[in-house]
Amino acid sequence: MKIICVGRNYVEHIEELNNAVPKDPVLFLKPDTSILLKKQPFFIPEFSNDVHHEVEILVKINRIGKHIDRKFAYKYYDEIGLGIDFTARDLQLQLKEKGLPWEKAKAFDGAAVIGNFLPKSDFKDVNDINFRLEKNGEVQQVGNTSLMLWKIDTLIEYISKYFTLKIGDVIFTGTPSGVGKVNSNDILKGFVEEKELFSIKVK
Repeated sequence: MKIICVGRNYVEHIEELNNAVPKDPVLFLKPDTSILLKKQPFFIPEFSNDVHHEVEILVKINRIGKHIDRKFAYKYYDEIGLGIDFTARDLQLQLKEKGLPWEKAKAFDGAAVIGNFLPKSDFKDVNDINFRLEKNGEVQQVGNTSLMLWKIDTLIEYISKYFTLKIGDVIFTGTPSGVGKVNSNDILKGFVEEKELFSIKVK
């Protein structure tokens, strides 16, 4: 399986990092080695002093597809989840300044939290899903999929132009504003509507 991530998909997050609004979705990949194992803590890597949490709605692909038309994209997933795209922000900024790829800052071991999934049928509209991240019991990020620049089905159409989607692939659909640094002993909990889909301890 592969993890396809979407960057800059919420305007307020784009603004908080002083980035330009892109013309097309920004895509990058994480390897399966970046997945944080279930019930394991997240260890802050020694190469960064500024790792940020980025909570994101996830989509799990359920069939093989290439060049998927947007009107058929809904057939390619039946589960919605929640996760964290951990980002070594200091390292990412260094790489961006040099015009280099971001993978060292985004795809390191443990950088992808994949929480539990819910049936798509639980939601009236996948383009109106509330989600949030709490750190130590306080809300840090709040989002709704209606605020995405590119909605889920549009992302599937776009991604499948470049990458064949396979069963079990996971799409990270982008993070809302409120990203911030994590520290040792932080507890991060993610909720879709009022259902807790992950709980992570930082070490």
